[in-house]
Amino acid sequence: MKRLLAVTLGILTAIGGFVDIGDLVTNALVGARFGMRLSWVVVLGVIGICLYAEMSGRVVAITGRPVFDLIRERLGRRTGLVTLAASFLVTLLTLIAEIGGVALAFELATGVNYLLWVPLAALAVWLVIWRVKFSRLETMFGLMGLLLIVFAVALWKLGPDWGELVHQASNPHPVGHETWATYAYYAIALFGAAMTPYEVFFFSSGGVEEKWTRRDLSVARSNVLIGFPLGGLLSLAIAGCAAVLYLPAGIQVETLGQVTLPAAVAFGKVGLAVVLIGVFAATFGAALETALSSGYTIAQYFGWQWGKFVRPRQASRFHLVMIVCLLLAILTLMTMVDPVKVTEYSVVFAAVALPLTYLPILIIANDPDYMGEHVNGRVLNFFAQLYLGLLLLASVAAIPLMILTRAGR
Repeated sequence: MKRLLAVTLGILTAIGGFVDIGDLVTNALVGARFGMRLSWVVVLGVIGICLYAEMSGRVVAITGRPVFDLIRERLGRRTGLVTLAASFLVTLLTLIAEIGGVALAFELATGVNYLLWVPLAALAVWLVIWRVKFSRLETMFGLMGLLLIVFAVALWKLGPDWGELVHQASNPHPVGHETWATYAYYAIALFGAAMTPYEVFFFSSGGVEEKWTRRDLSVARSNVLIGFPLGGLLSLAIAGCAAVLYLPAGIQVETLGQVTLPAAVAFGKVGLAVVLIGVFAATFGAALETALSSGYTIAQYFGWQWGKFVRPRQASRFHLVMIVCLLLAILTLMTMVDPVKVTEYSVVFAAVALPLTYLPILIIANDPDYMGEHVNGRVLNFFAQLYLGLLLLASVAAIPLMILTRAGR
């Protein structure tokens, strides 16, 4: 019974923790411009993140070591440094977007300008990381994130033409004045949002924090293979709400307030309150994960003591990296850069970094010296290599499409 409870809790946490500011903004933006015509990309991205998160979880359960630690050892310091630079910069950009998302959620709830909330949000993230146990912070914000189910209920309440939504999903092409270039650009952005690199490094480092062993393989796989796809349904619900409310009126989503509006239209003030708590939980939880991932990757590469399983004074450089990253997030957002724009750029640059993040994981998961009999099977390798090709294609095309479409304008 205890193990069943752990599996259930892990799945619920994975569902609630799947959506972050990138998923919220990108899915709403795409739903308003293309309807459900890019929903296939969400499905593609969820399958991809499941493949590689399962590998990284298995690596941790078998070796007892996080993936980035093994990347440096297996591929050497120079190759590891390239992977570190790419994943760290994208994670830092995502952290800035998440802190901005938390501040925007408070602005929507209080009417006070988000700039005043930025330093308070960053301070709150640091305090939670400093004082709250790893298992508690992951579970607490993951379960609160389940409130985003309000998007799925709101979609039903809005009374959409389900046949039209299915028609859109089964006809993947640009609509109206949109071009194939903008369609491809947002396809890559959605792909990057679904397969954000920090998720895998946080997942593997979290396995070490929670002392996973071979006995925990079933729990890790349940979290990934059940929790992530159900979390992906939340992404589709967000796009569906925007498709119903904004697409017929030709309105584009440019603010976080527009992302939350469908819940308010469906359920009034109660719906707005629920969705704001859900958005806060999703962005704050992701801010914790990205801040921790920044510390994890740097500390693991340089071989420093790291993790919340040791006292902060024993992992001072790990905590210092997170503090510096949070300060950089504050300084960037105080320049009045639009957090929604930061989010849009972060998911595209995440797509650029994807091959550098996932190729090392695939190499280690196939190394019998580390994995023994638990190396990838042929079928898994076939799909993993297929996805690696897609990741490379998205990475190469992302910047040219950004320039060609003027970032989707």
